Amino acid sequence: MGNKLYVGNLAYSIRDEELNEAFSQFGNVTSAKVMMDRDTGRSKGFGFVEMGSDAEAQSAINGMNGHPLAGRAIVVNEARPREERPGGFGGPRGGGGFGGGRREGGFGGGGRGGYGGAGGGGRGGFGGGRGGY
Repeated sequence: MGNKLYVGNLAYSIRDEELNEAFSQFGNVTSAKVMMDRDTGRSKGFGFVEMGSDAEAQSAINGMNGHPLAGRAIVVNEARPREERPGGFGGPRGGGGFGGGRREGGFGGGGRGGYGGAGGGGRGGFGGGRGGY
């Protein structure tokens, strides 16, 4: 087990300091971070807490999972590594969205010339083929 915890169903009013304070009763909190939306600056309703040891992390899971914090029953479990997600609108490897991939170009990328492409070139921008738009 790791010592990094996922904390979900947080009230939008909860900040890093309050998260730290709530978990400190179970041991040394090395970090507490509420994830914020970069566009709006509002909480995303979840965060991560890193405890000093695996034993403290397990104690925090046992003590805090389902426990109310600011009026909401929070979800606490071991944080898992982020799964790889396919890139952009073009999906995995096919160029990956607006910016294209390695050689593939333009909107949606992909080996067939991007946005409205001519269907032959691997380097097309908006228009396809080689030259693109």
